[in-house]
Amino acid sequence: MNSIQQPAFDTVTEALQWLNQQGFTENFNLDENCIRYNNNTQTMSPDDFKIEYLFRFEGDTDPGDEDIVYGIISEIYNIKGVLTSAFGIYADSVSAEMIKKLSTH
Repeated sequence: MNSIQQPAFDTVTEALQWLNQQGFTENFNLDENCIRYNNNTQTMSPDDFKIEYLFRFEGDTDPGDEDIVYGIISEIYNIKGVLTSAFGIYADSVSAEMIKKLSTH
């Protein structure tokens, strides 16, 4: 993950706007054992990308109502984008390899 001080944001929207300004323009979607992009027509395995930024947001009324915004880079595919996920991601059918990759930060 990026070693420079990353900004703090109050909302998911602010984080997404900032990431977009940094060139994270692709929208990634989580699949069982990969990340999909380019309108879900292409995929990247956990070994193909790294998490550059990670922002967590707790819900105002329910601390269990969390969202996570990932700023993801793939040097292999020369692409930068964002993945947003509710904190309950691990309840979804996601492979152990993806869970490990997304929770190492």
